[in-house]
Amino acid sequence: MRRISTDMPNNDSQFYLRRQEVDLNDIRTRIETGRKFNNLSDDPLSAAHSVRYGSFLHRLEQYEKNAFYALDNLRITEGIYRQNIDVLQRIRELAVAGSTGTFTPDDMKAIGVEVNELLKELVTIANETGQDGTRVFAGDKAFTEPFRLVEGTVASGGENMVVRVEYRGSGASRKAETSQGSYTNLDIGGGEAFWAEKMQVYSSFDATDYRAQSDGAFFIDGQEIFVNTGDTVTAIAAKINESPAPVKAYIDPTTRGLALEGTSAHLIRLEDRQGSTTLQELGIISANNDPSAPNWHSAARVSGASVFDMVIRLRDALFRGDQDFVGSQGIGGMDLALGNTLSRVAELGSRMERAQMTWERLNNEIPDTTAILARESGLDFATAATDLSMMDFAHKAALQTAAKIIPTTLLDFLR
Repeated sequence: MRRISTDMPNNDSQFYLRRQEVDLNDIRTRIETGRKFNNLSDDPLSAAHSVRYGSFLHRLEQYEKNAFYALDNLRITEGIYRQNIDVLQRIRELAVAGSTGTFTPDDMKAIGVEVNELLKELVTIANETGQDGTRVFAGDKAFTEPFRLVEGTVASGGENMVVRVEYRGSGASRKAETSQGSYTNLDIGGGEAFWAEKMQVYSSFDATDYRAQSDGAFFIDGQEIFVNTGDTVTAIAAKINESPAPVKAYIDPTTRGLALEGTSAHLIRLEDRQGSTTLQELGIISANNDPSAPNWHSAARVSGASVFDMVIRLRDALFRGDQDFVGSQGIGGMDLALGNTLSRVAELGSRMERAQMTWERLNNEIPDTTAILARESGLDFATAATDLSMMDFAHKAALQTAAKIIPTTLLDFLR
C-alpha cells in the first residue's frame, strides 16, 4: 500500500515533468535532424530498412560517378582515335596516287617523305595524353609512353627516317564498376588500337612428348590459364581455346609444336606466371618474361604487322619506286589498318552507348531510392509540429498545476 506523505505530490510532479521534458527534447531533436528516429532502438524495423537503403543509395551514387567518368574517358579516347582515321585515309590516298604509274621515281620519293611525316603523326596520336594526365593507349601502364619511335637511315630515303615503332605499353585492364558486379572497360590498349593483322606465333619445338613437370600457369592477353602436372601440349591448347582470351591454339602439323593465332587484329601478350616456365619450355617466349614488350623465343616464327609496320612498308616501296608493291600490298595493308581502326571505333562507340544508358538508368534509380529512404527514416514535419505544439501545451499546463499543488515556501513545509 502506497504511503501518503507531503513529499508525494512533489516527487510525482517532478517525475512526470521530467518525462515530459525528455519527450519534448526528443521531438525537438527529430525536427532539427529531420529524422524519424534518433536511436536505432526507437524504431528497429525502420532503422534496419533505412540502413540498407542508405547503403544502396551510396553505392548508386558511386556507380553514377563511375559511369560519368567512364563516359567522359571514352569520349576523349574516341576523339583522339578518330584523328588516326584521318591520317590513315590520307596515307591511303597517297598510296593510290603512287600506284597509278604516272609519277616519276623522284615524285614517288616525295610522296614517301610525306608518308614518313604522317607516320610520325600517327605515333604522336598513339602517345596522346588524356584528361587525367595518363597515356590513352598505354593500357594499365598509364604513365608510360606506349610507342617508341626509332629513327635511322632508310635506303633511298636518307636519314632521320622512322625505322620501326616499338610498343612498350600493356593491355587495357582499367575498369569502372557501374553496376553491382558489372564493369565498363575504360581503355583500349595500343596493341589493339594500332594493329593491322591477326598475329600468329609458331613454336619450332617438337612438343609431342611434352609433359608439364609441375603445376603452373601463364597469361595470354591478361587471361590466366592454369597448367596441371602431366598436361600435354594438346591439353594446354584445349585450355587456351576454352579461355576468354582472343586467341586460338592448335598443334602445328609441321613442327609438332604449339601454335597461337589471334582471333582479331591485336598484339598477343604472353607471360609465364612467376615460378612457372610453361611457355618458355614450349618455345613460345624467351626467358625474358616481360609482357610489356614482344618477348618471343628466338626460334619462334611470328607474323602479324602493326599499323606502323604497314605504313613503313608502304613508304619503303615508294622510296624504291615499286609501283606494283604500292598498288597491291601497300594499299592492301592500309585497308587492313583502316578496317581494324574502324572496328575499334565501333567498339568504343558501343562502350559509350552502354555507359550513357547506365548513367541514365542510375539517374532514375537514385531519386526512387532517395524517396524510399525518406519514407523510412524521414520525419513527417506536419505531424511532428502538431505533436510538439500539443506536448508543449501539456507541459505548460503541468507546470501550472504543479505550481498550485506543490508548496513553494518554507512556511508551507513547516505547517
